[in-house]
Amino acid sequence: MTAPEHTTSYYADSANDKNLRPSLNGNITSDICVIGAGFTGLSSAIHLAEKGFNVTVLEAKRVGFGASGRNGGQIVHSYSRDIDFIEKHYGKEVGTEMGKMAFEGGRIIRRFAEQYNIDCHLKDGGIFAACNEKQLRELEGKKALWEAHGHKDLELLSASSIKDHIGSEIYAGGLLDKSGGHFHPLNLALGEAAAVESMGGQIFEDSEVIRIEEGDKPVVYTANGSVTCDFIVVAGNAYLGGLIPKLQSKAIPCGTQVIATEVLTEAQQKQLLPKDNCVEDCNYLLDYYRLSNEGRLIYGGGVTYGAREPSKIESMIVPNMLKTFPQLKGTKVDFAWTGNFLLTLMRLPQFGRISKNMYYAQGYSGHGLTCTHLAGKIMSEVITGDSQRYDVFAGLPQYPFPGGRMFRVPFTAMGAFYYNLRDKMGF
Repeated sequence: MTAPEHTTSYYADSANDKNLRPSLNGNITSDICVIGAGFTGLSSAIHLAEKGFNVTVLEAKRVGFGASGRNGGQIVHSYSRDIDFIEKHYGKEVGTEMGKMAFEGGRIIRRFAEQYNIDCHLKDGGIFAACNEKQLRELEGKKALWEAHGHKDLELLSASSIKDHIGSEIYAGGLLDKSGGHFHPLNLALGEAAAVESMGGQIFEDSEVIRIEEGDKPVVYTANGSVTCDFIVVAGNAYLGGLIPKLQSKAIPCGTQVIATEVLTEAQQKQLLPKDNCVEDCNYLLDYYRLSNEGRLIYGGGVTYGAREPSKIESMIVPNMLKTFPQLKGTKVDFAWTGNFLLTLMRLPQFGRISKNMYYAQGYSGHGLTCTHLAGKIMSEVITGDSQRYDVFAGLPQYPFPGGRMFRVPFTAMGAFYYNLRDKMGF
């Protein structure tokens, strides 16, 4: 049987640890069984192991195989829907409580990297780039909103001052978040896995969960073994498949595409991103980019609905890259890959309980790097009897996509087309 391999990404090519962990073979017991070795699962495992629990993580493919090891590698605070949207739709109290947690995920990432000595090239500074005056006014509102919730490390950039950070002519301004940042996401995931193992936890790769037997002592089955445990954390997200049908109906997998160029000259790097910040624009179908540690431009964007694999990733991304940086015409693309995230109807994460001792967190809607790490901490809290913060997320309504399995993809694509048209027309 062939061992599962990561996608052909720059991250996989430059991973610190390319060794395959063993698959589960036999029947074992554990305090906690975590399904999925992405950031939600790994953060849960670390926080629970730090509290003294014996933790077992089951991964169908490889550590960081899904979105956690394929994304843009950017620390972006808050949620896919911001705090003002939450306040408007779910009330001031819910908005206040979620606002208290909106900036915690980035701090958890930095703690993990420092405490467990994870070599992931973590760098500070992220920019939201406005493509028109309307978006710039919205960034002014975001700055005021975030500052009202205690987040002060922000600087508004004018059309001229943003050029000190980005060597492009297309932006009307931006917002610099000095506590944002960027890193090598797969190496962070691999470092977090090593942290779990350093505390006695076990991680099994190539160990797809095929069945769960609920009960006071639930049993999680793979093809060649099982884990009997006290609690289960379901953290498969867009790669969970049909294991738990009730979760599958709550969200839709979507793909995003990423490329990495050849290594640029030092002069090119200084011209494109002189302060080495990461960037995402403010469009609904946004572009995002940054420099890797050795000087490749990592540029991502585009969305495919229903986890469809696009046939020509470069043709989707390179035109946008050249619109932003026409000076890169003729630059070679060394890597191109796609990865899936899980989109919810309200674009807010979904936390919940499947049974009395089985919890899940999913559906970060493209804003997962920080919220997954927060989710892991919250999973550890609710399992140890503190449900206050978990209840805030679990209390949010979780609507299925309209149209059922047959029509949810075209309905979602139609909505995205509408918002993309609004972006292009600037209204």
